[in-house]
Amino acid sequence: MKYRAVLTGASGGIGRAMAAALAPHCDSLVLVGRDAARLSGLPKNAIVVSADVTTAAGREAIARAAPHGVNLLVNNAGVSEFTDFAAQSDASMERILATNALAPMQLTRRLLPALLAQPAACIVNVGSIMGYLGYPGCAAYSASKFALRGFSEALRRELADTDVKVMFLAPRTTRTAMNSRALDALNAELGVAADAPEVVAGALLSLLEKPAGERRLGMPEALFARINQLAPSLVDRALRRQLPQIRRHLAKETAQ
Repeated sequence: MKYRAVLTGASGGIGRAMAAALAPHCDSLVLVGRDAARLSGLPKNAIVVSADVTTAAGREAIARAAPHGVNLLVNNAGVSEFTDFAAQSDASMERILATNALAPMQLTRRLLPALLAQPAACIVNVGSIMGYLGYPGCAAYSASKFALRGFSEALRRELADTDVKVMFLAPRTTRTAMNSRALDALNAELGVAADAPEVVAGALLSLLEKPAGERRLGMPEALFARINQLAPSLVDRALRRQLPQIRRHLAKETAQ
């Protein structure tokens, strides 16, 4: 199947890898990012749109640029902050929820009539393993990815009698600039593995080839997320033991 696709968050690490992976499979590809300068060097056959998905004007610009007969929307734009929740600002929480949860919902609604008009179409919402697993220091980020997973599940069921598939792709920790130095240091201390962005891009192609409602990446993270759904108290205890290390790195983050 050849795609006529829209990919948001194309200038970030995962987004750039996804753009490169998708390009050979697309008749047309619209790549969206906030920073026009960072959108340079993306696939030459793509249309580049500098737009903020959290604004109505940005979403309208994306809709105008979307290829005729669009049949794939990848909601990948995202932001995070590793911080003590008690110190997190209202503005930071609003930015995270707006970018990670509300904007994908609004953009999907804007493009849904065009997607429904196709013989087959896909919506892929790029979440996180933290959409299953609330993690200390990432309260607002976890909340946003839980929300995105809930939206994906509900919309998938709402569109079950249509030709539009809705999927949720949940990477584990990925090596991108979005991670703070303190979070990277914590992950290194705890022995948390981190995937290259190209691994996530490959998982996107695999998901499109063999659609599934949800796809979690990485072991043992995927198993840990499943255990959290079935027996959260076990995960509570495991993370409680990590709190001293987490708090130490949070303090470093605050001091930077």
